[in-house]
Amino acid sequence: MSTLIAIDGLDGSGKNTQSTMLVNRLKIEGFSVRNLSFPMYDSDSCAPVKMYLEGKLGTRPSDTNAYAASTLFACDRYCSYKADWKKDYDSLNKIIVANRYTSANAVHQLSKLPRDMWDDFLDWLWDFEFIKLGLPAPDLVLYLELLPEQSMELVSLRSSQTGQKKDIHELDEGFMRRSYEAAQFACEKLGWTKIKCYDKNGVRERTDIFGEILDTVCQKTDIVL
Repeated sequence: MSTLIAIDGLDGSGKNTQSTMLVNRLKIEGFSVRNLSFPMYDSDSCAPVKMYLEGKLGTRPSDTNAYAASTLFACDRYCSYKADWKKDYDSLNKIIVANRYTSANAVHQLSKLPRDMWDDFLDWLWDFEFIKLGLPAPDLVLYLELLPEQSMELVSLRSSQTGQKKDIHELDEGFMRRSYEAAQFACEKLGWTKIKCYDKNGVRERTDIFGEILDTVCQKTDIVL
C-alpha cells in the first residue's frame, strides 16, 4: 500500500513550497511519488469550493457553516480520488504528498464552532471523509505552525507581489486567529506532528524547515533516505 503524507498549515505557511521540495527530494532518491494539491482548482469538482472561497455563498466564512463547507471540500477530494489518484494510492510503494487534505477542514471549519463542539466535529469529520466517503486516511500529517500575525503578513505580501486576490478566509483576521487555536486542538487530538516555522528571530529559513520535515518523515514512516 502507498504512503500518504499530508502537509497543512495556515495560509502563507509554506505548504506548497515544502510539499514541492519533499516531492523533488523523494524523486531524486528514486521513489515513485505523486504530488497533490487541494483544492483542485482546475477540476470541475472544485466549482463549489471556489464559489465559497470567492464569497459567492456569503462574504464571511461563517456564512457557510462548518458542516456544509466541509462537505464542499470533501467532495473535491472524493471526486479527484475516484477519477484520478486512487490508482496511484492502490499501487505498491507509491508515496503521495498532499498539499492540504482533510486536515484543512479540521482547522478552518472547526474554528467556526464553539469550543465544546470541537471533539464531536472532529469525530464526525473522520467518519465522514475516511469511513463514509472511503478516502484514505493519511499516514502522517505535518502541520506547519506559524503565528496568526505571521501568516497574515505573508499572505498580504504574496498578494501585493503577485496580485493574487485574497479569499474570504484570508480577508478575515478573526477567522485566521480562531483557525490557529483550532489547529492546536486538532494537532493534539489527531496526533499530527507540528513543524514550528518560526523562532525568536521570526520566520525560519525554508531550508531549515525542510530539514526538519525530512527528519520527521524518516522517523515516522517506512521511508529511508
